[in-house]
Amino acid sequence: MVNLFRNISISALAMLLFSGMAMSQVVVSLDPATSVGPIKPMNAANNGPIGPTFKAYKALRVPYGRTHDTPLGEVWSSHVVDINQVFPDWNANVNNPKSYDFDLTDEMLQDMIKAGTEPFFRLGQSIEHESKKYGIYPPKDFKKWAKICEHIIRHYTEGWADGHEMDITYWEIWNEPDLDDPDDRWKTDPRTWGGTQEQFYELYEVTAKHLKKCFPHLKIGGPAFANPRKYGPPFLDYLKKTGTPIDFFSWHMYHRRPVRISEDVHVVRQILDEKGFSNVESILNEWNYNKSWTEKNYYSRYVRRSIKAAAFMAGVMSECQNGPVDMLMYYDLRPNTTWNGAFMPHTYDILPAYWALYYWAELADFGTQVKSDCAEKDIYTTAARSVDGKLRLLLTRYNEDDSVKDLKEVTVSVPQGYRLASVRLTDSQKELNRSVEPAGESLTLTLESNAVALIEFLPL
Repeated sequence: MVNLFRNISISALAMLLFSGMAMSQVVVSLDPATSVGPIKPMNAANNGPIGPTFKAYKALRVPYGRTHDTPLGEVWSSHVVDINQVFPDWNANVNNPKSYDFDLTDEMLQDMIKAGTEPFFRLGQSIEHESKKYGIYPPKDFKKWAKICEHIIRHYTEGWADGHEMDITYWEIWNEPDLDDPDDRWKTDPRTWGGTQEQFYELYEVTAKHLKKCFPHLKIGGPAFANPRKYGPPFLDYLKKTGTPIDFFSWHMYHRRPVRISEDVHVVRQILDEKGFSNVESILNEWNYNKSWTEKNYYSRYVRRSIKAAAFMAGVMSECQNGPVDMLMYYDLRPNTTWNGAFMPHTYDILPAYWALYYWAELADFGTQVKSDCAEKDIYTTAARSVDGKLRLLLTRYNEDDSVKDLKEVTVSVPQGYRLASVRLTDSQKELNRSVEPAGESLTLTLESNAVALIEFLPL
């Protein structure tokens, strides 16, 4: 296992300061007196730790872990989380504890909680890419399905069936019922929902009304739309027409540019507000780098394990911190998947994306966002202040264009009444999260085209 907190002191001259190279000058300003609001949970994720990743996962302080696609791959047993795994015999008595198989899901959720992460429980099914489908078709009886969900919640929050009293706030109904367009793949090879949109609306209505009646104190929502711009409005119209409750609206977005994800953040919030759901949380609970869904050279898979992914992630989190979204959930911290950019498959070594999430946790520890600014379009900043006045600045340079090779000098103005305390830098160099010794009272970093830095200041 890579040592998480290995720090190697190097001089400022070792920070890629190549003499004779022309570099543009950029200034980042900080205003610790101007509070913006709380640092939001932009570092939540899908799935929790396993044995080899437990220590590193716990150090990330992941606030929420979504239980989606958990049975897939080589990590956990297939007998976890999904409704058809927890309640394997559809004809069984819904009120009989013996009808349920909770054992392995219990273990998985307990490990997540031991790591300090609150489960975000997805009620439904994992994606099915195979030719034969097992769990994605509409249940035979929507009311029975809702009661199965009720008993799952009672097991994990009220101790039913030799269960637990876990703090699980979010309960999400289904995942991506809109992934396959009705005029395209849905007809021949659906992956996440094998019924019509109207059937899904009814399933959500029956389930949400039942669960909210049983558990008014919990947050019931969904449905994790893949295309919220297209399918969100008619779904919300249906909820409004039928008086169906929804506490949070979840949705997904994969892209190559942070600003494009930020655009959807604003569009989704606008849709919710215009449809009369201004009090409903907007949660982007699947996101990651993806250049194209049709690429055949695996480019995005390589990127997700590189410094470019870490810079992309830090840029997205900074953009969305300043946008109208309540939570981000990175997809995916489930090891041995091409979507996990934090841990190397099978060996579980730390990859660059890990440090983007870790740096955000460092901001979240301080709690309050304060004003920071930079006019350069490829530079992203987020600053946080602790209750005792300490400051941390997340400084990111991200470029989607791989032809950009120039170095950029970024000068951070040390706020009046503060001194520079530490700098940690993750870029293409082998030593990730390396410490950099501050030089004097000012700080100038020379950043590669993709780089992430966390800078701390202490009050004088």
